[in-house]
Amino acid sequence: MAGTTNDLDPRALRRATAAERRELADVLDGLRPEQWDAPSLCAGWRVRETAAHMSTGFRYSVPRFAAELLRSGGSLHRMTDRCARRDAAAHTPAELAALLREHADHPWRPPVGGPAAGLAHDVVHGLDITVALGLDRRVPLDRIRPLLDSITPRGLRFFGVDLTGVRLCADDLDFSHGQGTPVHGSAQDLLLVLHGRRLPAGRLHAGKEGLPVPPTLVV
Repeated sequence: MAGTTNDLDPRALRRATAAERRELADVLDGLRPEQWDAPSLCAGWRVRETAAHMSTGFRYSVPRFAAELLRSGGSLHRMTDRCARRDAAAHTPAELAALLREHADHPWRPPVGGPAAGLAHDVVHGLDITVALGLDRRVPLDRIRPLLDSITPRGLRFFGVDLTGVRLCADDLDFSHGQGTPVHGSAQDLLLVLHGRRLPAGRLHAGKEGLPVPPTLVV
């Protein structure tokens, strides 16, 4: 079952976040032009909008962030969508990859969330890209573990996750979440589900039970 983040080492989290950003920059550098315009798992965003969003925290000062939020009527979702679309159009793919690499050690993390929020932001959005494109990138399990342990009811509500009657079970970690019909998948795929993503068919399975995966969890 999920634990807590009280005993997470902040230095280890910073090292993991920096490594994740550098590796994702390498992934972005290797994408073909048409892949940048392919849809990601973030609803309504292509790969380029998702990549642009990932560097927002490095590029926006606190006053600018507040001004953008005010322009969006106080809605964080509207603000992030508007800024991602604008910034995706303003930067080349090479620039978006470079922003991640050059700011790998930047201490930014989302304004909501616990100690692992910065790492979660990069891992989840990186998977939004690689899973949607069918790339076989496996995030190291020592980065996934603290993110699964940091899942809270508040976070599930924020992402609109409803797991009523479902127990998520990781195939590659000792982790489960929820109660009900077991649904199995890799730890990184379960992390996506817990952040409100619907996965491509075939990434989740019902194990020996032989039951179908709930349609709310897959595309």
